[in-house]
Amino acid sequence: MKQILMLFLFLPAAVTAQTLEECQAAAEKNYPLIRQYDLITKTTALTVANIQKGWLPQIGASAQATYQSDVTAWPDEMQGLMQQMGIDIAGLRRDQYRVAIDINQTLYDGGTISRQKEVARRQSEVQLAQTEVDIYNVRRRVNEMYFGLLLLDEQLRLSKDLQATLRTNEETLHSMQVHGTAAESDYNAVKAERLNAAQQMTSLEAQRSTLARLLSVFCGIEVTAPSKPSRGEASGAATLPLGEDGVGGRPELRAIDAQLRLADAQERALDAALMPKLGVFAQGFYGYPGYNLFEDMMNHKWSLNGMVGARLSWNIGALYTRKNDKAKIQLQRAAAENRRDVFLFNNHLEQVQQNEDIVRYRRLMADDEEIIRLRSSIRQAAESKLRHGIINAGDLVREIHAENSARVQQSVHEIEMLKEMYELRYTLNN
Repeated sequence: MKQILMLFLFLPAAVTAQTLEECQAAAEKNYPLIRQYDLITKTTALTVANIQKGWLPQIGASAQATYQSDVTAWPDEMQGLMQQMGIDIAGLRRDQYRVAIDINQTLYDGGTISRQKEVARRQSEVQLAQTEVDIYNVRRRVNEMYFGLLLLDEQLRLSKDLQATLRTNEETLHSMQVHGTAAESDYNAVKAERLNAAQQMTSLEAQRSTLARLLSVFCGIEVTAPSKPSRGEASGAATLPLGEDGVGGRPELRAIDAQLRLADAQERALDAALMPKLGVFAQGFYGYPGYNLFEDMMNHKWSLNGMVGARLSWNIGALYTRKNDKAKIQLQRAAAENRRDVFLFNNHLEQVQQNEDIVRYRRLMADDEEIIRLRSSIRQAAESKLRHGIINAGDLVREIHAENSARVQQSVHEIEMLKEMYELRYTLNN
């Protein structure tokens, strides 16, 4: 018993989602792409940290050995004079050696490092926004499966009603056959139709099981009993205004805004590249010759040498490509604005289509109740006629199926209208 209890403790808890909103939220959390947010954030933090290290002293080490065709030397007359005085000056050697360390510290970079960090953050915003677009598309996939599951549930319910109606008439015909008022063929015809309806229900159950499993895997939770939204819950979407005002929260527009901010940051980085740079430096090396050439001419010894100073530099080479670089950024802005216009245009068309579909389904549903009432009345009359021998079983079966088709149409119209309402909410990000 203890082992069984421990087994249940380690089993994952099954969560049953009843509403579409719960399924959408679960699917977004379960979608593998959600991990991209954390990856982008960590990558950006590392990139910015590396750029910030541009303020640290830059240290370089080098070693070189050279052989020169000529070196600095005393004039012959002076060498002769020095020899007469008993001073021997050998001059510099042609083989020279140096092991050096250079240290450079930036004091003012014209805002280059700051702008580079801004560009890195803006690039991260673009990646995050694009990931949000991909995650947002998950909602539409959930909508398709969720409303497909609701439609199958309605078809199963109506299939049970159909079988119940057929079974009632089957029992009536069986009783009539026993009393000799109905033919066996009529009884068999109704029974065959009931069995055919049972087969169709088995197929619907298999489809529902498959779709429910797919939706559960997609959402990462067990979806067993989806609840049909009421018309009041979904009707708010159909009254939203058309146009850009209703879609300001769409992630596609936020992605375009992020691309425009990136273009602004890149343009500011171009301006920073033209600014002069100020820094201090220190150089030291051990080798031969050193800075004291006179001493090195007389003594061929390695020595320590050092230098400190300040350096102001201004690279105007960026001017050569500045015009083209700014033109490229402007083209990026124009392309982003064009994508915005295309998105808003297509989004507006979707809103128009979805609103028209909602209106169409409402008109169809306005007559569904009356059609069902009439079909139900015709079916009841057909049952009475069959009992009095006026019609045969085939006529009754036809009327039963006509009534069932009317009920199926009503369910399809309602589910499709609710689906269009939620599609409109998706289009408007409501």
